[in-house]
Amino acid sequence: MGATATDPTWREFLGLPDEALLQQCEVDRYRASGPGGQKRNVSDSAVRLRHRPSGLQAQAHESRSQHENRARALKRLRRRIALSARAPAPSPGEPSPPELRPLAAPGPSGTLHRRDIRYLPAVAALLDLLEAHGGELAPAAAAAGIGSARAVRLLARDPAALVAANAVRARRGLRPLRRR
Repeated sequence: MGATATDPTWREFLGLPDEALLQQCEVDRYRASGPGGQKRNVSDSAVRLRHRPSGLQAQAHESRSQHENRARALKRLRRRIALSARAPAPSPGEPSPPELRPLAAPGPSGTLHRRDIRYLPAVAALLDLLEAHGGELAPAAAAAGIGSARAVRLLARDPAALVAANAVRARRGLRPLRRR
């Protein structure tokens, strides 16, 4: 969906330090079932975060450590924000979003790994452009200053990012993108 003037966007949240983002969340601690031994059944180690401004949620319960689960839930929340909270894209003729500059570098330096701190903002900015260009990949990639193949490679690194891009395309009746 496109962003409106009152909707919170990813730009407001992705750059925040963990503690600042956590302060915007309601934190639930609970007992999760499953493997983990006796301690898992007696301590509230699972964590659910509800981000008040965006309404998005993330949870983690893999570890017996509440701190590890909170860190995992925060990473998942950041990813959900990047994939869901759209920001208005620049108008035609304006420069591409600065988050996409690392992708415009020639050769392999123009790629970002999913663990790179610049990855989620780049994906979010590319999804904004895709939304602004009616789901059409070629004009969105051109506005980003990259080729279509590089745009698909960026999105395909994270299956959820590819699903988000394909949801934009499906709303416009376009075929889904595939990994190249």
